[in-house]
Amino acid sequence: VQLQASGGGLVQAGGSLRLTCAAPRAITSVYRMYTMAWYRQAPGKQRELVASITGGSGTNYADSVKGRFTIRRDDSQKKIYLQMSSLKPEDTAVYYCNADRGDGASWGQGTLVTVSS
Repeated sequence: VQLQASGGGLVQAGGSLRLTCAAPRAITSVYRMYTMAWYRQAPGKQRELVASITGGSGTNYADSVKGRFTIRRDDSQKKIYLQMSSLKPEDTAVYYCNADRGDGASWGQGTLVTVSS
């Protein structure tokens, strides 16, 4: 599945951003079966899971973002969102969306989030 991530930018610490990942060419009935996720990769660090959401809307968050980030999916629009609040400089990274239904994952192109102190 082809994924298109957007919404990154420069924000001051304490601010908010919303990332969007769209899968415009996906078939809706198939899209619903994907577990969707956001990962991030900071300079010099490994890519890490930020948040995931299953087809049944079960969610999972990295400890570092719990209470600050919220992942949501809209299957009718074939999109997921990551609402990020109380941003910290350590949240600075390239954020990637991911789709996985157990037969191989797909990745979006990444969107850069920069949080200034």
